[in-house]
Amino acid sequence: MTPRSVVRPRRRSLSALVGVALLAVALTACVPPGSNPGSAASPTVSGPISGGLNVISPANLNGFDLGQVGYQQSEYLLQGTATAYTAPAGSLTSDGKWTVTPGATAPYTTRAVVYRPTDARAFNGTVIVEWMNVSGTTDANPDWTLTHNELVRNGYVWVGVSAQAVGLNATKAVDPVRYALLSHPGDSFSYDIFSQAGHALRTNSALMLGGLTPKKVIAVGESQSAARLVTYINAAAPLVHEYDGYLVHSRGGASALSQAPQEVIAAPNPTLIRNDLDVPVFVFQTETDVNVATRQPDTDKFRMWEAAGSSHFDYYGLAIGPSDVGDGQGAVLNLAAMRNPTNAPSSSFSCDVPINTGGTHWLLNAAVHHLNEWVVNGTPPPSAPPLQVASTGPTVFARDANGNAVGGVRSPQVDAPIAALGGTGNSGAGPIGQFCRLFGTTVPFTPEQLAARYPSHDAFVQQWAQAAINGVNAGYLLPDDAYELFISAVLSDIGN
Repeated sequence: MTPRSVVRPRRRSLSALVGVALLAVALTACVPPGSNPGSAASPTVSGPISGGLNVISPANLNGFDLGQVGYQQSEYLLQGTATAYTAPAGSLTSDGKWTVTPGATAPYTTRAVVYRPTDARAFNGTVIVEWMNVSGTTDANPDWTLTHNELVRNGYVWVGVSAQAVGLNATKAVDPVRYALLSHPGDSFSYDIFSQAGHALRTNSALMLGGLTPKKVIAVGESQSAARLVTYINAAAPLVHEYDGYLVHSRGGASALSQAPQEVIAAPNPTLIRNDLDVPVFVFQTETDVNVATRQPDTDKFRMWEAAGSSHFDYYGLAIGPSDVGDGQGAVLNLAAMRNPTNAPSSSFSCDVPINTGGTHWLLNAAVHHLNEWVVNGTPPPSAPPLQVASTGPTVFARDANGNAVGGVRSPQVDAPIAALGGTGNSGAGPIGQFCRLFGTTVPFTPEQLAARYPSHDAFVQQWAQAAINGVNAGYLLPDDAYELFISAVLSDIGN
């Protein structure tokens, strides 16, 4: 029995999910992604690459052997000429409906890391392309870390693209032998580099995907990469049509369209996501990220979820997710961490107070699933109410008697709580500690509070299970994840 099969059942039917409706799409008005006219240039693809100093490899983006979950990894070089975009001064409006034109061009060579099912029959036809995050001045893949259990159990291919200069240069510095050919002309060209990566996956799938043929290609990005995606959607997406949908995870503002040494063209503040795109856009916001100025109403091509009890990044992402093989132990560890949260999730830094242990990734898994259903079958995700805001400037959320946010996308962690969870109010010292402001807070209930709410272990399990069922029925939780959470409650000693 593989680790993944210890507690995980087969995918249950989602027929009980509510809030879904058939999406009527005027197909004749759409330009199929990856088709001409309007496709990106096709880069030269080489690889899979290997060798080097054995300091880093594709495995540096994952904390466990992919073979444990039936996946394999490979890495490719993409080489071509990228185009920067330009626009007249003052023409980038807050509604996101930008008109840009091609500007300077420059050669580049970047890398793409591919994780795919070893058994080709397991591939579900969708490729998830993550704009790798460079907030830590190196390539990172937070959305793989948070959603890989959903991706693996349903046979997605995941691809990480080094779209920005700082991540690519850091990669090259660590292993100048393996990555001797890498070269980046600057982040003004990042948008077209990302387009060309999407195009390469379609036109060079025999090489890059080991013969798998992608039916749909979805772009994802978290935090700094989400800001890049906002600009990409508003500027590049209407021109090149390379992606079938977008998951914008924890967006703040929008990134500059162009920057030094090219002409500096900043995005306005606030910047919305254009509402006339012909493919779905799903925005997932944690408590840390919510900005009332960038809230947008749902449409037939747009959804926004705001997650209660969540933070920009949390304990699961920092300490559990990198090595979670999907055997259910991640949920057990996460529940234990909520009982005894830490302010030092890593030996390299500590925060002023214990960080968030809300396990936002379970809600994010549902967002990935719904976006794929939307892209593949035209079935839109359920709408969700926003988090209730008590005041703005800065944003302060309305909270219930347990200290958890009211409204938004709900989870057992806030509806059958054992702690108060938040997305703001933390801090830390030093270069890494400065990121503590993104890691949220956990205030565990006292023994007296727990005893008053859960007079027995069965009482806790029943309330937690009911909250998980409610999450499935609302579409906020997937059945597999609800089951994993249920088992973690059964195995806990809460209420004993």
